[in-house]
Amino acid sequence: MDDRALTLEVSILGREYRVACKESERAELMQAVAYLDRRMREIRDAGKVVGSERIAVMAALNIAHELLGGRSAGTGGFDSSGFQRRISAMQTAIDRAMAEQDRLF
Repeated sequence: MDDRALTLEVSILGREYRVACKESERAELMQAVAYLDRRMREIRDAGKVVGSERIAVMAALNIAHELLGGRSAGTGGFDSSGFQRRISAMQTAIDRAMAEQDRLF
């Protein structure tokens, strides 16, 4: 498994972000980006929430609700530790992207 550090250019809701991740996490990160972008576009297109920050918070709440709902539903295939690792990796990637964006402004 290749764990070289990469910097990827990703687009979420039309905004470009630079995200650092390990080569071995690239596919999962790209899936997370696509999923988040899709959820944020759904919220924006519904027209009930205005502003990127508010849309991002609503998407985060919806995704957290899905995650917690899956856990409480007692689904046999739910891997709590696997999700926790993914969430941690995504949080690290988001923190890096936001730090990079802060330097631009």
